[in-house]
Amino acid sequence: MKALLGLLLASCFSVFAQTDDHLKINKTQVVGSHNSYKQAIDPLLFKAFTKKDSAAASSLDYEHIPITAQLDLGLRNLEIDVYPDEKGGKYANPKGLEMVAGQKPYDPHGKMKQPGFKVLHVPDLDFRTHYFTLIDCLQGLKAWSDAHPDHTPVYITLEVKGKIATDGKTEGITAKDFDNLDEILLEHLGERHILTPDQVRGKFESLESAVLHDNWPTLKEAKGKFLFVLDDSGSKRDMYIAGHPSLRGRTMFANALPGTPEAAFLIRNNAKASEIPGLVKKCYLIRTRADSDTREARRNDKSTFNAACQSGAQIITTDYYQKSTHFDSDYSVSFEGSTYFRKNPVF
Repeated sequence: MKALLGLLLASCFSVFAQTDDHLKINKTQVVGSHNSYKQAIDPLLFKAFTKKDSAAASSLDYEHIPITAQLDLGLRNLEIDVYPDEKGGKYANPKGLEMVAGQKPYDPHGKMKQPGFKVLHVPDLDFRTHYFTLIDCLQGLKAWSDAHPDHTPVYITLEVKGKIATDGKTEGITAKDFDNLDEILLEHLGERHILTPDQVRGKFESLESAVLHDNWPTLKEAKGKFLFVLDDSGSKRDMYIAGHPSLRGRTMFANALPGTPEAAFLIRNNAKASEIPGLVKKCYLIRTRADSDTREARRNDKSTFNAACQSGAQIITTDYYQKSTHFDSDYSVSFEGSTYFRKNPVF
């Protein structure tokens, strides 16, 4: 009886969080997916790869249901990796297809031959994806959002893969790529679907000052919106910020250091880090991880997820919002009542 009452109260608590329009978004906690676009490596290629490097193969032995199906479940964080491909075709012929015969067809519509950002995990090996291009992914997100206009905000960490061009001659990522990325997000999602740093900063002198004064929007104000953050803590982040103090005019947030004008959304992958609760109480948004490289799932070890929940980190990513179909384990991640959204326990 007590167990049933606990489940009912937990369910009510979660529903309250989603229906309390005046609750600010940093006072909530969500579960989302890591490498959200990823499909499984073809079984024939995976078997061959396992023979060469079983440990590395084990870390890649997971997959996700389609992104919109994840959103339908209630997940509110996604992770998308993109590779610049200005001319098109750079990732159209993965070497992994040549390693083993008999693999299922890849890119039958030639999406990888088109110019523009591509979505995949590891070129030549872990390249199966629910969306070949970023534009297709954004169009899918917009269609879902338009069909669910009152959805709670969706956080998306976006990592730009590849090396930066350093000498002006070798191929690599340039500032133009980040400008193009901003333009594509705005063009294919639309301004009304994106919560930008400028909106959060408002009349404050800096973005960080706005955050430290708890100027995040309420759930009502953030309905139907996506919030993007650039997942990088080094030179790519610096290139994105350059010329845009407090991220003025930028579409995405940055994983900036506390104490800098751009600090608002921080990525802290170690859920057990002692600094997280303090950062949450200062009103930064924090993304952390419940599991990685299939390790926790194989051991059915929820200690990292429990630490993430207790830390107050607003965004917790996992590869296992559902049980694995690749190996036997009862491991899966959700809040009480099998939900993925709740009021933040730190507040």
